[in-house]
Amino acid sequence: MPAPTRRSLLTLACAGLLAIGLAACGGEEDGTSGTSATPASDKKITVYSGRSESLVKPLLEKFTQQSGITVEARYAATAAMASQLLEEGDKSPADVFFAQDAGALGAVAKKGMFAPLPNEVTGQVPESYRARGGEWVGVTARSRVLVYNPDLVPAAQLPASVFDLTGPAWKGKVGVAPTNASFQAFVTAIRVQHGDAKATEFLAGLKANDPQVRDGNAKIVEEVEAGTLAAGLVNHYYLGEIAKERGKTPETMKAKLHFFPNGDTGALVNVAGVGVLKKAAADPDVRAFVDYLLGAEAQAYFAEQTFEYPVIPGAAAPAYVPPLASLKVPAVDLNDLDQLEATIALIKSSGLVP
Repeated sequence: MPAPTRRSLLTLACAGLLAIGLAACGGEEDGTSGTSATPASDKKITVYSGRSESLVKPLLEKFTQQSGITVEARYAATAAMASQLLEEGDKSPADVFFAQDAGALGAVAKKGMFAPLPNEVTGQVPESYRARGGEWVGVTARSRVLVYNPDLVPAAQLPASVFDLTGPAWKGKVGVAPTNASFQAFVTAIRVQHGDAKATEFLAGLKANDPQVRDGNAKIVEEVEAGTLAAGLVNHYYLGEIAKERGKTPETMKAKLHFFPNGDTGALVNVAGVGVLKKAAADPDVRAFVDYLLGAEAQAYFAEQTFEYPVIPGAAAPAYVPPLASLKVPAVDLNDLDQLEATIALIKSSGLVP
């Protein structure tokens, strides 16, 4: 099976977020309440996917082969897909929103478009990786890290905090992708944990420190691997993806990962997850799909093929990273990452994005 990749949608995702912002997308609050009757299975569901087609299509095909349920998947950047849902409201043909981050799920949930998932579904996932009211549930997790080249950054010089990267020792050395959704979620986490003033100060310091701005995380990892860039802020799984593309293992790559310690905001763990539209709340085909994503086969697929963390306790993590439960994550509730519009405005005002 060809290695899945996120590269094709990285720029699209970012441009979508920056151009429109989730909260500015319009759409009226859904006033429907679903139906209490259990519909008959029609062996077909519609999934709005904010995840790359090359990444998840093989898994959706496996689901169809095993269940006989056809998945009509519509692919776009997570922000654009969330915007479409908000604009369509209760007229949306979507049954499920499969998003790449908790912020987008939260934005749609705020409009009342999702039905709460049953406790037997959400209860499989740790509380920190699901919505407070059960409107969405995480499927995989990813940690923010500093990827670095040890020839250029000795281990003894690794920063204790992401905020150290605004210091003079890091001038011109750090790659960032400010139009990427994961960077925007990270900045939102700073706002949630430390306030807007701290986030503004960090972005200004980063801008003044001559950051190496790139349009995606993959490019940053590639340059760090080549030794043309010392370090960069990315999600952990990109190292695994690029290693696989090159026929290598992550452990044999020159680039290494630094997980920020002590609950630093730089160690944010975000999730990709799903929400079920109200009209599809009782659809047995939709329930089968959600159950499949949280099942052993799909969780193993994400760990082994896309190098993300499974969220089901006991599922094996990718071989080259610490167990998810061992990570010292910041005290940030993922339910609060739905403030993306203000975050995007803050990033743009910092000058990191033209």
